[in-house]
Amino acid sequence: MALLTLQDIGKIYVSEGNVAVGIRGVNLSFERGEFVAVTGKSGSGKSTLLNVISGMDSYEEGELLIEGQSTSHYLQPEWEDYRQKYISFIFQDYNIIESFTVLQNVELALMHIEDEKERRARAMELIQRVGLSSHVKHKGSRLSGGQKQRTVIARALAKDSPIILADEPTGNLDSATSREIIELLREVSRDKLLIVVTHNFEQVEEYATRHIRIFDGAVESDHVMRPAAQAPARRTDSDQSAVAKKKREIRNGFTLGRTVFTAKPRLSVFLCFLMIVGMLGIFLVTSLCGEAADMFKPNYMFHHIDGRVVVTTRNGSTLGDEELRALADTYGAESYLHYDALLDMGYYSYATIPAGNSMDDYVHIGLGLERTYGQDFGDDIVGRYPTAANEVFLYLPISYQPQLGKDTLLVDQISMDRADWTITGVKYYYDNNLRPQCLFTEDGFRTATALFYIFNNASWQATLSVTPKNGGEARIESISSLYPSFSLEDGKIYADAEYYGWYDKMGTQYDLCLDFSAVYYRYDYNYGGGSKSITFQTQFTNEHFTKTQPAKPSGNNMDMMYPVSDQAVYISDELLCDIAEEVLANSYKQGSLFFANDQAAHRAAERLQEAGYIAVPSDTTYSPDPMETVLDMIACLFMALVWLLVIVFLAFFINLCSARTLNAFKGDMAIMRSMGISVKVIRIGMYVRMLLALIPAVALMITVAILLFTSPVCNKFFTYLYAWQYALILVGMVLLTVRITHKQIHRLFRESVKKALKGGAAE
Repeated sequence: MALLTLQDIGKIYVSEGNVAVGIRGVNLSFERGEFVAVTGKSGSGKSTLLNVISGMDSYEEGELLIEGQSTSHYLQPEWEDYRQKYISFIFQDYNIIESFTVLQNVELALMHIEDEKERRARAMELIQRVGLSSHVKHKGSRLSGGQKQRTVIARALAKDSPIILADEPTGNLDSATSREIIELLREVSRDKLLIVVTHNFEQVEEYATRHIRIFDGAVESDHVMRPAAQAPARRTDSDQSAVAKKKREIRNGFTLGRTVFTAKPRLSVFLCFLMIVGMLGIFLVTSLCGEAADMFKPNYMFHHIDGRVVVTTRNGSTLGDEELRALADTYGAESYLHYDALLDMGYYSYATIPAGNSMDDYVHIGLGLERTYGQDFGDDIVGRYPTAANEVFLYLPISYQPQLGKDTLLVDQISMDRADWTITGVKYYYDNNLRPQCLFTEDGFRTATALFYIFNNASWQATLSVTPKNGGEARIESISSLYPSFSLEDGKIYADAEYYGWYDKMGTQYDLCLDFSAVYYRYDYNYGGGSKSITFQTQFTNEHFTKTQPAKPSGNNMDMMYPVSDQAVYISDELLCDIAEEVLANSYKQGSLFFANDQAAHRAAERLQEAGYIAVPSDTTYSPDPMETVLDMIACLFMALVWLLVIVFLAFFINLCSARTLNAFKGDMAIMRSMGISVKVIRIGMYVRMLLALIPAVALMITVAILLFTSPVCNKFFTYLYAWQYALILVGMVLLTVRITHKQIHRLFRESVKKALKGGAAE
C-alpha cells in the first residue's frame, strides 16, 4: 500500500469573480524512500501541489489518500492532526520563527516528548547533526540564509515525519550552500518520502529517484530515474484517548506560552505594562469606590460582638442588675453588662486630641466606646493597656499614627464629654472599614456611661446655694458648667471659692448646697402600662465639698481652644456614677449577656425567649428606613457606575493595545500551524502568554496595596480591600484577558495557513 496517493486531484481558486485552475487531474502515488523532484515553469502549479499534499490548502476534486485512508472529509482539526503525524515542510523563505533561538525552533517540533531533559537532549543532537552547535542560542533573526535552512531541516527532522516537503529550499542560497543543503536533505530522508519543488533540476539530479514535471496544472511527465531506497513502513502514533490528548495539548500549550513570552522580551514588557495598568486601575477604582459595597452590608440592630445577646423584659419594665446577673448564671454567660447602650451608639462621641498649639492642630476622632474586656491586641501596641477609671486605650486606623506617635505616645490626653482621659496606649490597624474605638476599664466604661446619660441623654439642672452661717442672705447660682474630675476624692465637689464667695478673708462660714435634678422616663406597670416622666433630685451639702482644686479639663468638643472658666463646678467621677446609677436603676430596661460565640448566643436567646424575655443576638439585622435605603442605593449605584465605566475604558484600552502584540505573532502562529501544531495548543499558548503577563501585575498590585494601607498618609483615602475582593479583581482580570485574547485569536485564525504565511495576501 502506497504511503501517499493522489487520485484525480483538482484545485480551483475563485477571486473577485474570476476562476483559476491551480492543478487538475493529478494522479500520483508515492512510497517511502523516494526522493522526488518536481519541476515546471513559474505558475504551473508546483507549489499548489505541495500545499494540497501538506493539507495547508484544500482540494475541490478527486481524493487524497494517506496510507489508504481518505482525507476528503477532513476538517481543520483533522488536517492539523494529519500535518502533525505525516508532514514536515521546508519553505523557500525558511519560515523560521525569528524571535526563537535555534534551540527553541527545534524544540518546537519536539513537544510530543514530555520529559524536558529528553527533549533538550534530542534537540541538541539534531542541531549538531546539521552543523549548528555553535549557534544554539542565536535567534533566527541573526542567522544567515544557509543557517536558517539548516535550522528548518533540523526542525523537520525533529518531527520525524514520514513525508518531507521542500518548496524551493535552495532558491535564496548560493550554489555552494545549495549543494550542502541538498546533500543534507538526502542524508536525513533515506527512510522518508522527500518531495522537492525546484526550478533548478541540475542541483538535485544526482540525488533524485524520480522526476515529475508539471505543466499548466497537470502532470506532464513522471519519470523514475533510479530505484528508491528500500524503507520499511513505519507506524505512526496510534490515536490517543481524548483525556490523554487533552492533557498533551494543555502541557504543550503551557510550554509554547512560556517560550513565546520569553522570545520577545520588549513585547512582553509592553504586555506586562498593559496588565499592570489594567490591574492597578481596577484595584484603585475599586478601593476609591469601595463604599459602593456598603449597600450589601448587613444592617445590624446592635453593635455586633461575637457571642453578645441583648435582653430585656417583655412587659417593658426595668431590668435590674441582680436579675441580669441571675440570667448570666442561669444561661451560662461568660460575662454581662447592665448599662450597655454605649456599645450601640456607634460614633457616639467625637473625641478631640490636642496635636499642636492651634485649633487646626487638633485631631477629631469619631469613636465607638467599648470595654477592654475580651480585647487583646498582643504585644504589638504602643504604650500599655488601661488600668484606672481615667485611662483609655485607643484602637485607631494607621492614618492617626503621625499625630499620636509610632513608637512612643506623642499625646497623653483625649477629651470627651467634659472630661479629660489619659491615653495609656494605642493599637493601629490597617483595615479602615473598622470603626475607631476608645477602650476603657470596667470602671472607666461606667464613668463614660454616666457622662453620656447625665449630660447627653437627660434633661438636668444644677444650682449652688451659699448661705452664711451667721444668718446672712443666701446666694443661689445656676450651674451651667458642671464637670467630672478624676482628681477629686470619691464623693467630693469643688467650687471656686473666690468666684462663688463662700468664704472670705475674714473667715466667714457658709453652708453650701448643690441641688442636682434630672428628668428621665420609666415604665411602671402599676400605672396602666404607659411611660411617665420622673424627676430625680438630690442634694449635696458641706461635707461633700473640698477646697482641693482639681485639674481643669482642656475644654469640650464644642470649643477646645477656650479654657474652662472659674465658675465651673467639679464633681468626682464616683459621685457622677452614683447620680447616674440612681437614674439608670429606675429607667434602664435592657442589658447584654456575653457567650463564647454567636452559635452559643443564638441557643441562649431561644431559651431566654421561652422563659418570657425578649432576647436578640447582636448579629440580628433589620430593614432600614425606605427613604434612607433609596438614598444610600442611589449613592452606591453612582459609585458602581463610575467603577463600571472605568472597567470598560480599561478593557477597551487593553484590547486595543494587546491586539498589536498578538499581530506580531501572526506569522509565527501560521508557521506553527504549518508544522501541524494544533490551533488548540496555539490558543492555550497565547492564553498562557497573556496570563504570564499578569504575574508582575498581581505582584505590583499587592505591593501597592501594602504600601497604601500601611502608609499613614494614604490609608485614609483608599478603602481597605479584603482577600475575597483581591480574588475578584484577579478573576475579573483573568476573564477580561481571556476574553480579549479569544476574540483576537479567533480573528487571526479565520485565515487559512497559506494566506497567513503570505502575510494576508490574496491567494
